[in-house]
Amino acid sequence: MMRTLSASSSAADGTARTASQPDIFGPMLRAWRRRRGASQLSLALQSGVSQRHVSFLESGRARPSREMVVQLSTALDVPLRQRNAMLLAAGFAPAYRESNLTAPELAPVRQAIDRMLKQQEPYPAVVIDRLWNLLDANEAANAFTVFLSEGPPPPPPPGKQPNLLRNLLDPKGLRPKLANWEEVARYLVSTTYAEILADGGEPKALAFIEEVMAYPDVPASFRKLRFEDRPPPVLTLDFIVGGKSLSVFTTIATLGTPQDVTLQEVRIECFFPADDRSDALFRSLAAKR
Repeated sequence: MMRTLSASSSAADGTARTASQPDIFGPMLRAWRRRRGASQLSLALQSGVSQRHVSFLESGRARPSREMVVQLSTALDVPLRQRNAMLLAAGFAPAYRESNLTAPELAPVRQAIDRMLKQQEPYPAVVIDRLWNLLDANEAANAFTVFLSEGPPPPPPPGKQPNLLRNLLDPKGLRPKLANWEEVARYLVSTTYAEILADGGEPKALAFIEEVMAYPDVPASFRKLRFEDRPPPVLTLDFIVGGKSLSVFTTIATLGTPQDVTLQEVRIECFFPADDRSDALFRSLAAKR
C-alpha cells in the first residue's frame, strides 16, 4: 500500500510534494465538483470520503494524499488528462501515461482498432483524437476523401496534422461540397466546444476552437447549439460532388475502461450511407480499388 506523503516528505518515485508549490488543488477540486453539479455531500457519498474532509480539501485546510486525489477525481469522472493535472496541482507525479498509439504496449488495442476499420468496409471509418486530428483510416475512407476532393486532398497547414473539423470549415477544403454546411458546422463546433469545457477547458483544446472559429463566416454563435422544434433523428452530411449527391451519417465509438490518456481520447468514427443512392456510390468506389 502506498503511504501518504506530507509536504516535507520525499520519495524515489517522484510522488513527493514540493513544499513551495501554491495550493491550487483545492480550487481545482471545487471547480470539478461544481462542473459535475455535485454537492460536497454527494461527492462524499460517491467517493467514501467524509463531507468534512472534502470541505477541508477544497478550502486548503487539509492536503490530499496521492490516493485521495485519484479517489476523488475518479468519483467525479474527471478525464485522465485532467486527473494528471490534479495530481500535479497536489504536488504528485502524474499517474496516467500518454502513449503514442503505435507504442508496443498498445499493440492489442492497435490490432482491435485495425479490425474495426477493416470490418467497416466498404464504408469509411477513421480514427481521430479529441481535437479531430486524423490518426488512421481504412481504404474506404481514403477513397471517399479522394472522391470528395475530386483528386488528392490538399495537404494540411504546415506543422499541422490532417484534421476533419478543420477540413469541413475551411473554404479551401470540403466546405463548398457540403450542401448543409451551416447546420453541420454549427453542430460540430458547438458539441466540440461543450466537450472541451466539460473536460476542463484545457488551453490547447481552447486554442484549437479559437483556430477553427477564425475561418471565414464561422460566427461566435456557432459555439452554442441552436435547438429545433422537431430535429431529425440523426444529422446527415449532404455532399454534392461533380453533380452527384451523397448523404451520410456517422457513429463514434470509444474504448472502454482506458487507463492511458491517449486511449481515452481516441475516437473511431464510422460513416454509413443515409440512402440507397449513397450506398451504391460507396460500393462503386470499393469496386474501383
